[in-house]
Amino acid sequence: MTTTNDLSIDRVFKALADSGRRRLLDQLHAENGQTLTALCACMNMTRQAVTQHLQLLEAANLVVVVWRGREKLHYLNPVPLHAVYARWVQKFERSHLDLLHDLKNQLEGSAHEKA
Repeated sequence: MTTTNDLSIDRVFKALADSGRRRLLDQLHAENGQTLTALCACMNMTRQAVTQHLQLLEAANLVVVVWRGREKLHYLNPVPLHAVYARWVQKFERSHLDLLHDLKNQLEGSAHEKA
């Protein structure tokens, strides 16, 4: 059974699957709140391509749009990235760290026994 949370995580993975979209996220991380024109100036792609990538990033909730007068500003939203980290990275990272900690204790114990 697919949950709403699974679907939103799927959208994040789909958005991150493209190097152009990852570069857009990097650009927003470097300078948040950019217009489409500013983002296009930094990217090696057409305005239409940047627009399509931004739409997919918005659908994944990785980019949030705020209107300031007639300007449409794009902001990075790190919350979905943290959800992916918590669901898919952190749990595996924790077990590896536990194993390394146990190995360290065993090696230190062996060193103390020899001394």
